[in-house]
Amino acid sequence: MAPTTPRETDAPALGLRELADALEGTPAERGLRERKKRSRRLALIDAAQELVAEHGLDAVTVEMISAQAGVSPRTFFNYFESKDDAVLGAEDAGLPDDVVGTFVDGGPTGRLLSDVQVLVAALLATADEGHDRVRRAVDLVQQEPRLLQRHMAWLDRHQKRLGEIFEARRAAHPFSTDTELLNLLVLMLLRTSLAAWERAGCTGRAADHLPSAVSQLLDLAAGDVAP
Repeated sequence: MAPTTPRETDAPALGLRELADALEGTPAERGLRERKKRSRRLALIDAAQELVAEHGLDAVTVEMISAQAGVSPRTFFNYFESKDDAVLGAEDAGLPDDVVGTFVDGGPTGRLLSDVQVLVAALLATADEGHDRVRRAVDLVQQEPRLLQRHMAWLDRHQKRLGEIFEARRAAHPFSTDTELLNLLVLMLLRTSLAAWERAGCTGRAADHLPSAVSQLLDLAAGDVAP
């Protein structure tokens, strides 16, 4: 296994300002393109969820979803593999290409934990606008149990995609931390931050609670948690 380098392990928790700096500053043309793609994806999710809630999963077709969202069926398949994925709002990893590229290239800070924190912040950014959609998806899974199997398959793909991102970084900037541990770390930070955000009434941004989650993790690892 590749040796750990000081550059990858010296990883204090990033504060809100540092997180914002790490996620901002992308090219303007990329920002506009990503916003358009995001808007189209959300329109497809909304259409799928509304139609399935009204007609049931079996009665809804990709053509119906596409028509309601104002796109072609061909465009639909640029975003989702199936109508089930659209109902669930499933994404490969929910990470913008530039965020992934920066991470794989060893950035934005050069410290593994801090850079994983930036990945998690990017994932949490989707929660700010998607909270109601997630709630609707949960309700629809309860109404349509078949969706649960699709959701589990998406989770597997999500974990695999994150693993590929970590391994791509390892190849360029070696570190010794196990990929499975990093996958679990991402999941833990997501859940902890989202739980804190929900306890706060979903005010502000979900990522606002990420630095606290990382700080708690570092305190626990250092054995500094008070009894």
